[in-house]
Amino acid sequence: MVKSITAIYPGSFDPLTNGHLDIIERTSNLFTNVIVAVANNVNKKHLFTIDERIGLLSQSIEKLGNVKVHSFEGLLADYIRSINSFVLIRGLRVLSDFEYEFQIALMNRKLDKNIETVFLMTSQSYVFLSSSVIKEIALLNGNIKDFVPKHVAKALKRKRLDHLASM
Repeated sequence: MVKSITAIYPGSFDPLTNGHLDIIERTSNLFTNVIVAVANNVNKKHLFTIDERIGLLSQSIEKLGNVKVHSFEGLLADYIRSINSFVLIRGLRVLSDFEYEFQIALMNRKLDKNIETVFLMTSQSYVFLSSSVIKEIALLNGNIKDFVPKHVAKALKRKRLDHLASM
């Protein structure tokens, strides 16, 4: 029996990368519905506001009819429960990602025994990508066109110019 399952792909997406999009697109092929859950962690310093991150993601997933973008605060386990889901998607790039993600998966399972974490290995062409590296390259005026969608690259360029103007 095939069930209608909503999978949650959480993250800060600051900024969204092509690696994130790869995981989102592949997840949309596996599950009936996908929610990309943008974490609004007030204790973390983000380059993009929560509204900017939601906007950039929404623009990137327009062609995926079964994917929606939401934001959440607080415990991920609470958020998953609040939307009546139990499937959590996490992307893995390298072995060190697995160690961290495995601990988080076990903690989420401890917080809610119904949560199932599904790990997707990123495509080989995106193994080296991380949002923090992309931000650094962009702020130093490096070429990021192969790493992020065009509209994200433009937004990063604006952030760089805003940063320079405030100096």
